[in-house]
Amino acid sequence: MEATQDEAEGAPTHSTSEDSHFWKLTIGAVGVVYGDIGTSPIYTLRECMKAVVPEGGTAAVNDVLGILSLILWTLIIIPTIKYIGILLKVDNHGEGGILALMALARQVIYRNTTVFLLLGMMGTALFYGDSVITPALSVLSAIEGLEVATPAFTPYVIPITLAIILVLFYFQKKGTEKVSTLFGPVTAVWFVVLAVTGLQHIQEAPIVLTAMNPYYAALFLVAHGKVSFVALGSVFLAVTGAEALYADLGHFGRRPIQTAWMWFVLPALALNYAGQAALVIHDPSALDNPFFKLVSAQWMMPLVILTTLATIIASQAVITGAYSLTRQAVNLGLLPRMEIKHTSAIHHGQIYVPQVNWLLMVGVIIFVLVFRSSDAMASAYGISVTGTMVLTAIMTFFIIWQSWEWKWWIAALIMGPLLTIDLVFLASNLTKFVDGGWVTVAIATGITILMLTWVQGTFILNSRARKREIKLDKFIREYQTMFPGLRKVHGSAFFFAADPNRTPSSLLQNIRHNKIIHEKNIILSVKIEPQPYVPQEGRMLISHLSPEFSVVVLRFGFQETPNVQQELVRLNHQPDSGIDFNWEDTSLFLSRRAIKSHPRYGLPGWQDFLYIWLSKHSAEPTDFYKLPVGRVIEIGRHVII
Repeated sequence: MEATQDEAEGAPTHSTSEDSHFWKLTIGAVGVVYGDIGTSPIYTLRECMKAVVPEGGTAAVNDVLGILSLILWTLIIIPTIKYIGILLKVDNHGEGGILALMALARQVIYRNTTVFLLLGMMGTALFYGDSVITPALSVLSAIEGLEVATPAFTPYVIPITLAIILVLFYFQKKGTEKVSTLFGPVTAVWFVVLAVTGLQHIQEAPIVLTAMNPYYAALFLVAHGKVSFVALGSVFLAVTGAEALYADLGHFGRRPIQTAWMWFVLPALALNYAGQAALVIHDPSALDNPFFKLVSAQWMMPLVILTTLATIIASQAVITGAYSLTRQAVNLGLLPRMEIKHTSAIHHGQIYVPQVNWLLMVGVIIFVLVFRSSDAMASAYGISVTGTMVLTAIMTFFIIWQSWEWKWWIAALIMGPLLTIDLVFLASNLTKFVDGGWVTVAIATGITILMLTWVQGTFILNSRARKREIKLDKFIREYQTMFPGLRKVHGSAFFFAADPNRTPSSLLQNIRHNKIIHEKNIILSVKIEPQPYVPQEGRMLISHLSPEFSVVVLRFGFQETPNVQQELVRLNHQPDSGIDFNWEDTSLFLSRRAIKSHPRYGLPGWQDFLYIWLSKHSAEPTDFYKLPVGRVIEIGRHVII
């Protein structure tokens, strides 16, 4: 098992090609995984100092050392210990992320799995809130560097930011295959610049090196009381994007992510924060924007350009993460079907979801227009990220306890302190609720309600359908007496069924209205497994119930896009499958439900309306399952929710 994992993760071996593959994955991880957390130095120390230094004031040396110590130890505890040390080992068949964790938790915990479903919904909703604010804050903070270069750019900061955001979202439909090849090298240059610009200022105040001593962090917290608690909300900005270390596990593997962090990203971040702190101690006038003032005037414009590129890459990683999360949520039944387009013929993970793209774009633009500065926007940042981290820690505890078969108190000893730290950061960020934090909470709440409505409504409809439907084995035994005078027609037909053990309504409707039955009837069911991928050899489950009836269950992972046509073509070329049909002369029957609301049944009226609206705007099954449109026959029926 371990050997297989290491191989999948690109572990270096004696083979030169495998060494090359490992380092390619490591550089790729620098570009995608660490884009968001890598742009945090632009604004983190500045926002932290504003919490304790009055406008126009001078920062005390102990305050600078205390804040720097808090930042460094936050980088050590959350990304390094929690994510690199623990969470990267809690994977779902090599995949990470909040929904992969939820699916794994529901597999290993056999009671109260509804709780984990709710946690997964909340984590997903919080991620969408983060996906709206991250591009807005990252790009705006980069363009604000133009103001440091010359105040003449001040009127153009917002227009330039909006222009970049519009271009960024517009080109999503083109795919990121070509651009993504630049992500790693550009971000690698970014981290080198972070390290070099920070290192050259440390000599101005070498005392900043003592900030590695947690004594200064503790001294700061004790000395400032309530103010220090509020400042923790700004300190947390240093680790926004840490969730990507776990979410992108399946794309790069454990060892490349660990190597990139420990030997490249973490040292670069630490040096830059230390350099900014040294600059603030040496030159108090740099307090308003210490990051851009790390360089001299002649290097200001190149730094702004590089910063803009880095923030675009960070935004791109968040946007594509939202696409991937949406596909997982749809496959796991948390959201209605959406149109999912593949933008690469080689890389299955490169997808584009139009509905999500345009909704995110509108949200990001509204954020920029409402907050208008990275200072104001930082107040809205943090709640969604800390909330996701809290949910991640809770589910990780149960997985370590149950899946790893450790005693509960050992799991609590490991995850308890980390969960406590996450809760402290969450409480600190909640102090910014009135100043703008409510916006991301409102977005997350709305999306959670939407998902709850979809899950509840689908459950009610499926429950009622099961009560009305006939068990398939009973139908096969009795259909000739149930429907006398049926005429058997030549050929084969596939009938889609949510439950392969029950007779599809499309089959029953076809018999009732057309009074015919095909020579070969294949009940086709698509099942999404709680694992990211299903190997090809386990994709298809076939059972023959009678000479006229067979059942085919197609199994897909939640990270995959179900391509039913591709699998049926493959089935057509398998002579040993026992299912003989002519693909060119086969029809596929679907049942289309027209949903009607009823005041006495199901959900409250407003949720009925929401569920019906979502159903009407969900993607067509023919598009979602990649079916040949010319061969699909849809039979409609009315159902009451």
